[in-house]
Amino acid sequence: MTRVFITGASSGIGAALAAVYAQRGAQLALLGRRQDALQALADSLPGEHRIYAVDVRDRAALHAAAADFLAAGAVDVVIASAGISVGTSTEYPDDFEVFESIIATNLNATVSTFEPFIAPMKKRGRGCLVGIASVAAVRGLPGAGAYSASKAAVKSYCESLRVELCLSGVKVVTLAPGFIRTPMTAGNPYKMPFLMPVERFAQQAVRAIDGGVSYIVLPWQMRWVARLLALVPNRLYDYLAVRRQRKPRQVR
Repeated sequence: MTRVFITGASSGIGAALAAVYAQRGAQLALLGRRQDALQALADSLPGEHRIYAVDVRDRAALHAAAADFLAAGAVDVVIASAGISVGTSTEYPDDFEVFESIIATNLNATVSTFEPFIAPMKKRGRGCLVGIASVAAVRGLPGAGAYSASKAAVKSYCESLRVELCLSGVKVVTLAPGFIRTPMTAGNPYKMPFLMPVERFAQQAVRAIDGGVSYIVLPWQMRWVARLLALVPNRLYDYLAVRRQRKPRQVR
């Protein structure tokens, strides 16, 4: 039986990935902040699964959940899916706390999620660690400095980890979603080209994980957008990006 550890499982991408793996007969560790949402998800899925109501920013609690799941058997796939996106502006000093929270959740918690599993996977000579980056990692988006920075860091971190582990048999997969229909994108006040249903994203993401793909942008249309964005000169990018609507800041 495949055993999968998923953070951010309360909703969105994490919950959709859990549904795909459960339908395939996997045993899951579902970790998120909301006990009720985790229980409802576990009850809706085939099979028996463990739930852990944990804030991923609490490294000790996250490691305790990992240890508990590992105690019941080897873990095959670990998905660090927990993430938040809020508009930020360096102009406002109060946004620094929001910036810290985004970095702690999106980047630092990815590291904390992977830590307990690397040694056991290396010992077995197999396993897969999955990080969630974003197309927003390709170029810095106005009003989303914290989110873009955190996802760019996740992309680079996962690449470093992939190289570190490439001779161990442990794979590192980086998923870079474009616009996916989830609660995180529901409040975006701008057009979202190629908006993808989260269920379809999850199906394609699991196929990429199965194949050990090192890095993939989904949907495929955003793959070409990301490649073009990387090539656009700064002057042209600035001209276009400055006119883009921004994600609202968190009212404090």
